[in-house]
Amino acid sequence: MDNKPKRPRPTDPAPEADDAAMRADATPVADLASEAAVAAPAEMVPKDTYLRLAAEYDNFRKRTLKERTELWSKAQADLVQRLVDALDDLARFAHIEPSAETAKTIHEGVDLVERKIWKELEAAGVRRVDQVGVPFDPNLHEAVTTAPASAPEEDHTVGAVLQAGYQLGGALIRPARVTVLTWQGGGGGGGGGGVPDPERG
Repeated sequence: MDNKPKRPRPTDPAPEADDAAMRADATPVADLASEAAVAAPAEMVPKDTYLRLAAEYDNFRKRTLKERTELWSKAQADLVQRLVDALDDLARFAHIEPSAETAKTIHEGVDLVERKIWKELEAAGVRRVDQVGVPFDPNLHEAVTTAPASAPEEDHTVGAVLQAGYQLGGALIRPARVTVLTWQGGGGGGGGGGVPDPERG
């Protein structure tokens, strides 16, 4: 008979530990689920509250849109009001009897109307894009044609404005149609500024 004290058999703590761990891991999830279940009714907003909020937002959106439309209409009306006097002057010059006035008088009258119109347009934030010698900017200019530059520093600059462009408050209304200068290199003597003659090959 074996009187040796029996060594306790090592028990595998894994199942119990795993169970405990699983319970420990699962507890927060269960708690969260339980809390959510308890909190859900308290957090649920009644349907009529949702409908009221949706209606208030829709009214706010419509009111904002209406205010913007009214503001834009008022701005347009203000601009027209600024221009009607100049338009009246232009109409008077358009209907005068040519034989009753000299060309100089008509020219001065039209020039006066143009300056009056531009005074009001500039006050409204309109700017003309018609500068020559500035760098070509595709955001402001539309290149219609090119011409040879007489010096390297003129390369890719505006050589002529064929049709003025306009900006309103920094936004481009119409690009300026321009001729762009291009430097062809320090070509030899003779005309053309170094531009190759296609007939010479």
